[in-house]
Amino acid sequence: MFNIIMRIVLLIIILSGVVLIYDARVLTKKFFSFGDQNEGTSGLKIFGFIFAVIGGVLLFFISK
Repeated sequence: MFNIIMRIVLLIIILSGVVLIYDARVLTKKFFSFGDQNEGTSGLKIFGFIFAVIGGVLLFFISK
């Protein structure tokens, strides 16, 4: 049961990372008021990539 719950949580983490990568420009416009929007977008994309990779690696090791 714990294994299934952890898989679902990790899939949600991976999904949120992918959403951060895909919608970074929209989220930057909506939530932040940066003078340089490209810098904020880059930060969100990097954060989303790290989120997705960490979630994927943990899911790989938990599913064994």
